[in-house]
Amino acid sequence: MYQFSRAIYRELAPYIGSGDSAHPDPHAEVLRSCEATLERLANDRHYFARPAKSLFNDIRIYFPMSQQAHVCQTVRRVLAIAEAWLETQPRQGFDINGNPLQCRATTRKGTPCQRMPLPRNGYCPSHQHLAETERLEEEAAALAVA
Repeated sequence: MYQFSRAIYRELAPYIGSGDSAHPDPHAEVLRSCEATLERLANDRHYFARPAKSLFNDIRIYFPMSQQAHVCQTVRRVLAIAEAWLETQPRQGFDINGNPLQCRATTRKGTPCQRMPLPRNGYCPSHQHLAETERLEEEAAALAVA
């Protein structure tokens, strides 16, 4: 994921404005935001609905208005490539950092489910009904917006 966060930073670095008292080192802040977003994308994809929007909102204050469209376009493009790359990575029981995968659900006792999730949605076979519930909620939210 390092290569994607650095790609965003390298492309946007020439356009970063100068620092002020609130943000003395904007270059470091932009790089930190890029790395944090891509780390979360790698580890928590199912709960990170709009990573491009989130990253753009975090870093846009460091750029002049004339560069906002370029910043947004760059963030969207590189994060789309990163998401596509993550989809091609084998999920043989471990996440991108080598940690064992776990179901996204919690048990009745409130502890995380320890079973191996299915690749398509991150839930184990016992909790597949939760994936259907999420899909219905997303469709209802989309209809409410339209």
